[in-house]
Amino acid sequence: MKTREELIEDLLDLAFAEDLGDGDHTTLSTIPADAMGKSRLIIKEDGILAGVDVARKVLERVDPSIKMEVFIEDGSEVKKGDVAFTAEGPVRALLIAERTMLNIMQRMSGVATMTRRYQDELKGLHTRVLDTRKTTPGMRILEKDGVRLGGGTNHRIGLFDMILIKDNHIDFAGGIEKAITRAQEYCKATGRNLKIEVEVRSLDDIKRVLAHGGVDRIMFDNFTPELTREAVKLVDGKVETESSGGITLENLRAYGETGVDFISVGALTHSVKGLDMSFKAV
Repeated sequence: MKTREELIEDLLDLAFAEDLGDGDHTTLSTIPADAMGKSRLIIKEDGILAGVDVARKVLERVDPSIKMEVFIEDGSEVKKGDVAFTAEGPVRALLIAERTMLNIMQRMSGVATMTRRYQDELKGLHTRVLDTRKTTPGMRILEKDGVRLGGGTNHRIGLFDMILIKDNHIDFAGGIEKAITRAQEYCKATGRNLKIEVEVRSLDDIKRVLAHGGVDRIMFDNFTPELTREAVKLVDGKVETESSGGITLENLRAYGETGVDFISVGALTHSVKGLDMSFKAV
């Protein structure tokens, strides 16, 4: 299994392959090879900054001699007009790195900004906002970093670090009890210490899960806030609880007030708007 750093390097390989090809011919034809310069990352919209560390990786990959001076760290609130950092070095390298760096930072910062809005709606409650696997292919690690930097909580990274038994698994397995039992037996047989979460569609499903046991979290799928409140009382703290499905910024608080532990929101990553910023010559 690849590490976080290896996944980021793979992403940068693809990003430069699709953008740079056999060379930035505009830059190569207009900028002398020995030209030196300085650019700054200018924020053009209020939000939460994310991706500074990845920007450093992008710049180092293009030219390790580039010197970066950071003024605003990842996870910080930024305002229109703020300068997050400057980068100084060969002009050709600065121009080649610009778009790939901005694409990543704008996306990550957009995710962080959206996450902060959601988590702020839950102020005063113990409920935490979770991300999902509804991410941009190849960018999951970075988008989940954005969620964390925005104050949210990461759910599982992928299919490998947690067992989440959803409705299709239950239906194909022949029922909730069979699905849970098989998951437990699989973990034992393979020596894996994986948390088990199961999705439920009714209060009766919850009773069956609690009677069977062996799970760490129960996910309430498309429950109303009223039904969620009943579900939380029924679980009574025996396992963690999570709400999912049909939850928006407008009804988020109502779900949080039910006492549910987590609320997963696909919108944090699947329909976010990038935070506007630019990389301009000084």
